Amino acid sequence: MNISGNQRRVYLLALALMVIAVALACTWSLWLSPADKAASPAATPRPDGGGEPSAAPQETPRPMDAQSGATVGEADAGAEASKVSTIVYYQDNYGYLVPVMCNVPMEDGIAKATLKLMVQSVGNDMQAARLGLRTVLPENTKIDLDISGGLARIDLSREVLDMADAAAESNMISAIVQTLTEFESVDRVEFLIDGQKRDTLTHGTSVSGQFTRGDINLESAEPTLSLAASEPVTLYFPADSGAVIVPVTRMVHSTPDINTAVLELAKGPGNGDMLESVVPAGCGLIDVKVEDGVAKLNFTGEFVNLVQNSDGGRMALKALVLTCTQFEGIKSVEIYVDGQRYDAGQGELGVPSFMNVADSIVYDYIQTQSAMLFDFE
Repeated sequence: MNISGNQRRVYLLALALMVIAVALACTWSLWLSPADKAASPAATPRPDGGGEPSAAPQETPRPMDAQSGATVGEADAGAEASKVSTIVYYQDNYGYLVPVMCNVPMEDGIAKATLKLMVQSVGNDMQAARLGLRTVLPENTKIDLDISGGLARIDLSREVLDMADAAAESNMISAIVQTLTEFESVDRVEFLIDGQKRDTLTHGTSVSGQFTRGDINLESAEPTLSLAASEPVTLYFPADSGAVIVPVTRMVHSTPDINTAVLELAKGPGNGDMLESVVPAGCGLIDVKVEDGVAKLNFTGEFVNLVQNSDGGRMALKALVLTCTQFEGIKSVEIYVDGQRYDAGQGELGVPSFMNVADSIVYDYIQTQSAMLFDFE
């Protein structure tokens, strides 16, 4: 990448500001640490915030089941004991919902605490900005939550009636439903607004009935494709910031299997200005084979141009692995270029614990920006 003197100065300024933000966040975390350590690590918090803490495993967020035995060094074990992993749904600058795994202080009512992180405020907005993302609930929104029998009843204060448009309303509702259904104790969500049932929000977004976990960031493979005659397949693309992975649900005519998913992934995102392509321009997919739980993907020679990405292709490879390993029985991925095994190097083809982990996003962003800044070719 060629970078002019002005661009270099802008990148240096952005990098310096990011480092300052990280330092402030770390200082803030250390300042709060006594309060954090006061939380008891012995009990699992209830997601609804009511009653005594429960030890039932279904009360923990779904991702925690996959993350038990977290990669924490012995020196950090004491500090991390009072933390719990939870999935927060933010949005990027283009309105795509982005799930992020965050470590938060453990408390009774972790589901409600998770939703509060999605409300606009100085602290929440700063945390979201560090990830290159934005919060989805309006400022000063108050949340009441009750979970019983798989149903989460959420009461939002009247601030949610002042959203900018229907798209903002829809993103907010989808983000809330996706967040709550990350918990095994929730499979349905019901909304109240300011204590009352409503059919719609101000701009027409439905809040009536019960909501179940749905397709995220829905798009169609063809503009004229009927949703009734199509099937959903989930694809993963790097955001244009290069910091996070965005899940996209694409409606297709074909059977939604690994072959279809990789083929659709190779076609690129529906809007290339908003998300990054996973494979380089001009690269084609030759075939996909699955042997003993290994997905073997064979691309044309242009695939080797992936290393020209600012991060060496790391995020693209991560998106490719996530797209493949979502299918049952797929445990790992191998890549071939014109039939020859491709050496990804440094374990980029390893299966990530989660698509976006907050603690690593800032570090990855700084690394990417540094690589761009000092590429003087």
